[in-house]
Parts: sequence; structure tokens; C-alpha cells
Amino acid sequence: MVLARLLVKKNDGLKNLKWYFCSQLRIMYNIILIFVCLLLGVLLQKVKHLPVNLHKKLNYIVIYFCLPSLALFYIPKIELDTKLLYPIGVTWIGFITAILFFSLLGAKLKWSRKLTGCMIMTAGFSNTSFLGFPIIQALYGNEGLKMAILVDQPGTFVVLSTLGIFIATLYSTGHPDVFQIIKKILFFPPFIAFLLACFMNVFHFDFHEYIQFSLQKAGSVMTPLAMLSVGLQLQFDRKSKHFKFLGLGLVYKLIMTPALIYLLYVVIMKQHSQMIQVSVIEAAMAPMISSSIIASSYGLKPRLCSMMIGFGIPLSFITLVFWYFIANSI
Repeated sequence: MVLARLLVKKNDGLKNLKWYFCSQLRIMYNIILIFVCLLLGVLLQKVKHLPVNLHKKLNYIVIYFCLPSLALFYIPKIELDTKLLYPIGVTWIGFITAILFFSLLGAKLKWSRKLTGCMIMTAGFSNTSFLGFPIIQALYGNEGLKMAILVDQPGTFVVLSTLGIFIATLYSTGHPDVFQIIKKILFFPPFIAFLLACFMNVFHFDFHEYIQFSLQKAGSVMTPLAMLSVGLQLQFDRKSKHFKFLGLGLVYKLIMTPALIYLLYVVIMKQHSQMIQVSVIEAAMAPMISSSIIASSYGLKPRLCSMMIGFGIPLSFITLVFWYFIANSI
């Protein structure tokens, strides 16, 4: 009997060890993939006969193909509960605060509309999926991953598909037309996919497993293509006028946003749980690739959009260590 218990404990230990190494390998794979695709995009800038506006074509695939696939795969599987409003609220709080902060700052410093819109779109969204999912899973296991999906899908994805498109359209034109903005949102493919996915969720319907597999695979190419697009546009000009805006945007994204979530959830609302830890870590992720791609496609300072991703992702690995220790003290 004792021997049987020891064997069970040994097997559990081996399973946990195997899970740990798999999680670490997954994180390393994603990190390596990001930098390889980013570097490849930078190197391709030197190719003379490269198709014109290749980055725009890649952006088109990401926005109109990959994002809808992710929505249709993940959202039907989410089980919502009022207690889960904390992770869902992370992006809503961060993005609305970014709108207020950069709109007031832009008006005071007399920024152009496109610069203000760029700062809102790039600093207002966290990379809660491609970076967030494997990191959260490695730190908090599958239960943490479920919470991360709530931060990303009903949170980040919904904000991007609605309020994000509204802001991108609003700041990309000198004379915004409310009707045209609403039309763009309603006919935005990821938003249509989101509505369909919500309908499926409400009626407890999901696609056949083969279709789900196809959707997951279609969504999985989002980050390689997006990082390649970013690399194609990334310029390391030391004299660039964008550096002061880059610094401000990254301070807001990597420091101010997670600090705001910590202040609201832990200090003011007195919440102490793993769910809150995940929320703080997700808020501290690097700028979101998809929101930067959308901002770039709307003409909101494309070069600055690329710099926010190109510099923000490696810097976030440093700041995430700090926020991990802060979150674990909750």
C-alpha cells in the first residue's frame, strides 16, 4: 500500500516536471519566433525586388483572416461569470484611460491627430494572447490560462474590434463621419466574427473538431506574419523624431497600465487572488501586435507603430520580471 502511494507520487512528480519543461519550451519557442520573424523583416528591407507594400498585404491577412479565426475558435468555449469581470475589465480600463491620457496630453502639446491616435492604439492595448498565453500558463498553469483567455477574448479582442476601430477611424481623418465610423465597425471582419462567436456561445454551439482545428491553425500564423510586417517597417534611426514619443508610450504601457490595475484591484477593491495576479501580469505585457497593425493600416504613424512593437517586446521581458514579483505579493 505504501509502495503504491510512493509510485503514484513519483508519477505525479514526473508529470509535473514534464509539464514544466514543456511550458518553458513553449515560451522559448514563442520568444525565438518573434525575434526571428522581426529580424527577417528587417533583413528583407535590403532586398531590391521585394513586392511593393508587402507589409500592407501581410497586414490585410492578419486583420481579415487571422483575427476572425481566433475569435471563432476561442469565444464559443468561454464560460462567463460575474466574478470574471476583473480579468475582462483589464483592457477596457487600460484603453479608456489611454484615450483620456493621450487625448489631453496631445491637446496640450499640440500633437497631430494621427500621432495622438497612434499613441492611444499602441500604448492602450497589451499583447494578451501570443505573449500572454504561454507566459501565464507557465507561471500559473491551465487555470491561469483560462483567466488569460478572458482577458484576451471578451476583453482585448472586443475592445479592439469596437472601440479600437472607432478610435483608429476617428483619428485617421480630419473630419470624422460618425456614420462612416459605425459602418466600418459593423463591417469589420473580426467584429462580424466576434458577433457570430458570441451567438454560438449563447446557444452553446461550436464547430466540428476539424473546423476548430483549421481555425486554430489559421490563427496561429498571426504573430509570424505580423512580426514580419513590423520588421519590414522598422527603422533604427538614432536621430528619429519618434524616440521621445516611443519612450512615453512604453512608460504608459509597461509601467503605468499595470500600476493602474494593481491600484484599482488590490489597493482600492482589496482583491487578493490568482485571478488578480493574472490580471496584473497581463496588463504588463508588451504592446499588442494586432492593434499596432490596425493603427498602421489606418495611417496612424506607421513607423512609430513598428517601433512600439520592435522596442516594446524585448523591454517588456525586463519589466515583466518586476511585475511578476509585485503580483506574487498579492
